[in-house]
Order: sequence, then C-alpha cells, then structure tokens
Amino acid sequence: MKSIQDILKDFNPVEDKYISRDFQAYGVELAEKLEDYKHRGLYIRLAKNHPRAVLDKALSFVIDSRAKNKGALFMWKLKEMGIFKRSKLKTQNSKRKT
Repeated sequence: MKSIQDILKDFNPVEDKYISRDFQAYGVELAEKLEDYKHRGLYIRLAKNHPRAVLDKALSFVIDSRAKNKGALFMWKLKEMGIFKRSKLKTQNSKRKT
C-alpha cells in the first residue's frame, strides 16, 4: 500500500479532481492497465468491494497473457476465482420455476 506522501506526490489536481479515495485511484489504475477506460466505473466498484490481493492476482494473469480484450479476460478470471457467487435465493427461485 502506498503512503499518503507518495499518493500526494502523484496527485494532479487538474487531472485527478474527481478521485478522492484510494479505491477510486486503484480502479482507474486497473482500467488503464487493462486498456478499458470506458468501464472505469466498474473497476472502481470492484476495487471498493473486493480485496486488492485478489484483484492484483487476476490483473497479473491478464498482463501475462496476449489477450485482445483484457477487460473480458480479467472478469473471466475473477469469476473463475469465485468472486462472483450467486445468492442462495436466486438459485432457489430458479429451481422452483423449472
């Protein structure tokens, strides 16, 4: 984790005026590394709600690959790692309908 002093050195108030929290900066960093700036809100939400170690592991997997769509591969890896789990209520309702 970066110290406050390091974050303030890198902070540009003109360019980063909407980033006020650490998870927001990390989400934007994820979007830039995955070359998917269009979906930066998704990455900010992931950075807020999920452990950074898990996101870093998925990111390193994607960076090592030669994928054209890095964002999709990142999401697939997170799903494979078990980040996105269905709630019991949804699975019970789907069983009742069939």
